[in-house]
This record gives sequence, C-alpha cells and structure tokens, in this order.
Amino acid sequence: MLSWFQRMMPRSELFFPLFIRHAETVTAAAEALRRMVDDHAAVPQHCRDVVQREEEADAITRDVLVAVRSTFITPFDRGDIKDLISAMDDTIDAMQKAAKAIILYELTVFEPGMRAMADAIAQCARLVTRAMPLLANIGQHAGQLNEICLQLSQIEGQGDEIYDRGLRLLYERSKGGDPMAFLRGKEVYEHLEQVVDRFDDVSNQIQAVVIEHA
Repeated sequence: MLSWFQRMMPRSELFFPLFIRHAETVTAAAEALRRMVDDHAAVPQHCRDVVQREEEADAITRDVLVAVRSTFITPFDRGDIKDLISAMDDTIDAMQKAAKAIILYELTVFEPGMRAMADAIAQCARLVTRAMPLLANIGQHAGQLNEICLQLSQIEGQGDEIYDRGLRLLYERSKGGDPMAFLRGKEVYEHLEQVVDRFDDVSNQIQAVVIEHA
C-alpha cells in the first residue's frame, strides 16, 4: 500500500541532474589526472585542475544531501541516494590524494603502469557518467546498468594486476639503486589503485539500487 502511494505522489527529479553533473565533474578530474601522468611539463597545473574539480564535486554532493533532507518523495531510497553520491565523491577525493602525492614526491617521470592505471581511472569515470542518466528509469535500463557495473568490476580486477606488475618492475629496477625511488613510486601506485577501488564501490552502490528498484 505504501509503495503504491509513493508511486502516485509527485517525486523530485532534481537528483538525476545532480548525479550527472557530479559524474561529469569526476570524469573531468580523471582526465586531468590522466594528463598529469602524461605531460610532465605541466604536472602542477593538472594537479590544480584535479583539486578544483574535487571542490566542485563537494559542492554538488552537499546539494544532493540537502535535497535528500528537504524532498518529500525521493526517486529511490534516501539511504541509497546518500550512499551513491558518497561513493562517487570518494572517487574524486582519492584522485585528489593521488595528484597531491605526485606533487609531494616530485614525480615528473611516470611508469607505464601508472599511465595504465590513469587510463583505467578515466575509463571508469566515463562508465559512471554513462550510468547516471539511466537511473532515471531503472526498470527500462537495468540491463545496461548491470553491464556497466560488470565492466567497472572487470577494470578493478585489471587494476589490481597492473598494480602488482608495476610494483614488481619498479622494485626490480630499484634494486641496487635508489631505494627512495621505489618508495615514492609505490606510494603513487597505491593512491592510483585506491581510486580504481573506489569506482568498484560505486559499481556496488549502483547494483544495490538496481536490485531494489528494477
């Protein structure tokens, strides 16, 4: 009876544009991070771009949380909305940490594995951006959403392999040389891997919404 009543009540649709804007902001940050490991001459500028996008994403997240508290009927469960936007925001927070680590350790030459991780991050961000408009009609787009989540999980698994392989190569190259080079590289690899892991969290949140509402 309650679910029937909720379907009959007008719902605020403002959440979907906010989800889309946030995802687009995350994608812009991911592209800046990708450029950061590809363009050593402009590393500081690309870091500033990531930080700026993170601030924009925080503002959108606040708008979503305010809307959750002030909207009578939400398009899906309030807890799911909070969990989804928080998971999305965690991805860009992790990107900012990765970018700041690159600046802190003064990296200007990047391992092939780091560039591969940055590619994976950008790919994940684009997938999430594809997913957000589909949430407006979960029943119709459940199959597409599940496929996107599967791709995100596959990229996360590939990211683990890139991380392991990259650390192994970095260690081999650092033996008998500069041990700090290994430690600096390891720290950046770990931050990049955490970004990919956070996108897997987003995938889990999307799947939770689909399971509950499809």
